[in-house]
Amino acid sequence: MGFKDYIILVLIVAVGYFWFRMRKYKQTIEDYNKSTGYLERKYETIELENIDTRLNQHLFKNVLNSIQSHVYQSYYTIEKLSNVLDYVLYKTPKQLVTPRDEINFIKNLIEINKIKLSPLFDLRTKILIDDRDPFLERKVIAPLVAIDLIENAFKHADAQNNDSFISIVVELNNGYFTLSVSNKISVQTPLAKTSGGIGVSSLEKRLKHLYEDRYKLQKSIHDQVYSVSLKIKLEE
Repeated sequence: MGFKDYIILVLIVAVGYFWFRMRKYKQTIEDYNKSTGYLERKYETIELENIDTRLNQHLFKNVLNSIQSHVYQSYYTIEKLSNVLDYVLYKTPKQLVTPRDEINFIKNLIEINKIKLSPLFDLRTKILIDDRDPFLERKVIAPLVAIDLIENAFKHADAQNNDSFISIVVELNNGYFTLSVSNKISVQTPLAKTSGGIGVSSLEKRLKHLYEDRYKLQKSIHDQVYSVSLKIKLEE
């Protein structure tokens, strides 16, 4: 068995294990729904749909494609994939996670997507947090709120032009979690194209359900640069 075949086999086993765990989790939720109230059932159903649809069908498809096309970087990426799996399996079934957990997930997601880009690509990331922030270790944020915005940036960025870029800024300040993402749009694959991917509209539905009026999602396009900013108030 060659090196590439070994890597692909490891990935298939990892994804198979993930799928088995999600099926088991779904059965647990179905059993739980029989004995809980309407609001709890509504929340768990949305969380299950979010994990099952977005990650199983979308995130891991992108990850596998990235790793197969960059096989010699795969050992490093498998470590990041393992971190993402741990987060999805053991953190996201909970209603809330800490900002630190979500930020670590963001970092791993960026590293996984980064292998698709040229080493010379202008990828800008900033994590603006204070380790003494009282909200950093408190379970005050819903998991996976960042995935749609980051995945879309890598999907729609114009990676072929010299002036292309992706900018991702995460900030935790005064009880607010802010994620700002911008990228140069590819003319060949316009942002409006959503086949096989996840639109921002689905994120808005989830945010409205979870946070009601405690969030702000702003989007704009100027000079072929798409920008989106998500700001969440962490406490009612």
